[in-house]
Amino acid sequence: MSKGTTIKEALAAWEQKAGEKAAEAEEIKLLCQIPSIEKMDASLSTLTNCKKLSLSTNAIEKITNLNGLKSLKILSLGRNNIKSFSGLEPVGDTLEELWISYNLIEKMKGIGVLKKLQVLFMSNNQVK
Repeated sequence: MSKGTTIKEALAAWEQKAGEKAAEAEEIKLLCQIPSIEKMDASLSTLTNCKKLSLSTNAIEKITNLNGLKSLKILSLGRNNIKSFSGLEPVGDTLEELWISYNLIEKMKGIGVLKKLQVLFMSNNQVK
């Protein structure tokens, strides 16, 4: 099995394609990476201006490393392997939309930290 793409590698490719610095961008799309992104690594903390982050259709299992995303309003994590809402605390005061359909979430525990949440797309999970 091949090694997954890192966030750092995906951001470098995004910068080359977009022609702008990821640290200054308001919207970043790292969806459908080949090979898939498996971890939300510390490189995400450089995205201080990012308002919309799309990491859909990868192989991410845990929500992590959102500490530097002080402006994040929309987080798209659909079609991954995420099992819980844990890890959202750093964006609890800013996140307005969470798109997390087609994952493996079983419980709603952890969603309460999102104080400004207005939109939650989470169909096709395993919540009972």
